[in-house]
Amino acid sequence: MEGTMNRDQLIVRTSVIGIVANLFLAAFKAAVGLLSHSIAVTLDAVNNLSDALSSVITIIGTKLANRQPDKKHPLGHGRTEYLSAMIVAAIVLYAGITSLVESIRKIIHPETPDYSVVSLIIIASAVAVKLILGRYVKAQGQKANSGALIASGEDARFDAILSASVLASAVIFLLTGLSLEAWVGVVISGFIIKSGVEMMMETLDDIIGHRADAELTQKIRHILNEEPEVRGAYDLFLDNYGPDRNYASVHLELPDVMTVEEVDRLTRRVQAKVFKETGVILTGVGVYSYNTGSDEIAAIRNAVQEKVMAHDWALQIHGFHLNPETKELRFDVVTSFDVDPKEAIATLQEEIQAIVPDYTVCITRDVDIAD
Repeated sequence: MEGTMNRDQLIVRTSVIGIVANLFLAAFKAAVGLLSHSIAVTLDAVNNLSDALSSVITIIGTKLANRQPDKKHPLGHGRTEYLSAMIVAAIVLYAGITSLVESIRKIIHPETPDYSVVSLIIIASAVAVKLILGRYVKAQGQKANSGALIASGEDARFDAILSASVLASAVIFLLTGLSLEAWVGVVISGFIIKSGVEMMMETLDDIIGHRADAELTQKIRHILNEEPEVRGAYDLFLDNYGPDRNYASVHLELPDVMTVEEVDRLTRRVQAKVFKETGVILTGVGVYSYNTGSDEIAAIRNAVQEKVMAHDWALQIHGFHLNPETKELRFDVVTSFDVDPKEAIATLQEEIQAIVPDYTVCITRDVDIAD
């Protein structure tokens, strides 16, 4: 809980700094834009205002996500952060669309801007502030593992580039008399819309569910395979309930001579170890048993594995067990997404049955959900 509180405090503190900075920038730019009749500067101010509002929503989302689990939400409220990120994306998208409409209107009905030295200094200062703010916010976001902060940091650095383009258009106007205000506004609006769409797509990925981080899954597998009794860790499934809130289940391949008590001790040991080293809660540990002490069974296993892995769509075979007394053979096969699962299993069923015609063959298809 202490780690969670530290993370939340870091997010809130960074967001507050962002709010204060963006409000000041928005106020100064709005004043410059209105006094100089510059649509580009005014839209830049609107962009800063939307950034401040995004930081407010990030704070609210973080606070709501940190509420304690209850009977209705036993796994906590961590996914609230994804909903708040979606609202932020919608705000950015709305700001971009309205800015685009206003810029096009200024192209149709142009106004001549009137810049002063003070206004140029303010815009130049805003560029520097945004660069520093973006670097700081992104660094804090990486430290807190906050997607919202990382996105805000990248957005701030990008805003600095947009502000620099506004400054460049102002300099061009003062030197040549050519006004690019409304056109720069269109460019700024396009980038704001692009940013909003990208934020929305990333958040949708989190809400819908996406492939688990390969580095995390490989680390978990490494921890499990360190145990001398474990011959393999398979069917690793991660379920995310918000940033740094991951639950997982897995199957371990263990020798068929282990007792239930030995399996119980092993399970509790790996659950504690995985949580300590990764923060992932291992909620379920299933078991595959593998045959021990039989050269004949080993030869059959090798033949089955060679036949299965001859197919390009067969990614892995595990959970192999053969019982000579009951004449039963079972194993799981992981297939890729580019093959029809029913056809794949039917093909394997026919091929394996030919290897062991006297056995009942049970093949379970697993999905390629984790690296």
